[in-house]
Amino acid sequence: MSGLDQRRVLVTGASGTFGRQLCAAFTAAGARVVGVDRQPGSIDGVPVLGCDLTDPATVPPVVAAAVDRLGGLDLLVNNAGVGGPAPAELPPDEVVRQQLEVNLLAAWRTTAAALPALEAARGRVVFVASRMALLPLPLAAAYGVSKRALVAYADALRHEVGTHVGVSVVYPSMVASPIHDSTADAGLSLEGVSRPEPVQGVVAAILRAATARRAPRDVATTRRGRLELAFARHAPTLADRLVRRTVATRIAAGDLDAAPLAAGMLRRHRDATG
Repeated sequence: MSGLDQRRVLVTGASGTFGRQLCAAFTAAGARVVGVDRQPGSIDGVPVLGCDLTDPATVPPVVAAAVDRLGGLDLLVNNAGVGGPAPAELPPDEVVRQQLEVNLLAAWRTTAAALPALEAARGRVVFVASRMALLPLPLAAAYGVSKRALVAYADALRHEVGTHVGVSVVYPSMVASPIHDSTADAGLSLEGVSRPEPVQGVVAAILRAATARRAPRDVATTRRGRLELAFARHAPTLADRLVRRTVATRIAAGDLDAAPLAAGMLRRHRDATG
């Protein structure tokens, strides 16, 4: 896939922050695009099929309808995702379950449904993960776990289908979007911990993954992102130390004092530091 003209593209989470921009960018590049989201409709002329990706029974027929509408499938972008606060020390709740369902299992079942068409076209699948897959942050365990598991799934898939279907993973950092609203409402904003980046850079990285002569394995969205991924892989102890130092600075500044979910971490930190 060296270009996108007349390529047949399916984008999940089409109505979200990334999804809308992706649909517009693929369309502008000449691709034929169908989106999937919870509510059916259209986005600037791109048809969006309604589907709850957490319902195993509804995904295969919706993917089949998209493939039929496009006349095949060259590219699947697994973009749908949700976030939310989830301390690792607390038992998993509905917030945790939803993140695992949407961020991991929905992408898994969508990919499985799309693979016959992708294989027939020698196509590609792109997974939108997160830098938190490799650089986990406290109080957001579910998101990091779901994205790290998504990367593991992509790696296994590449071994199974890589001779016929390209498999790439893109690693954005923090992008301003509603996905962070529930975390901010809980007093656990990532401000000062994760450096924001523009959505356009994430979209550009996904397009690079889609159009490179060979499907790249891992794609960072910024130069800083490449450095962070390298730190996480080759110097994990140093990466952990940097995260701990940043979190300690926020605790010392009182940024988490009003967050009930951070109470245990605050108590232990203050006990350890006297």
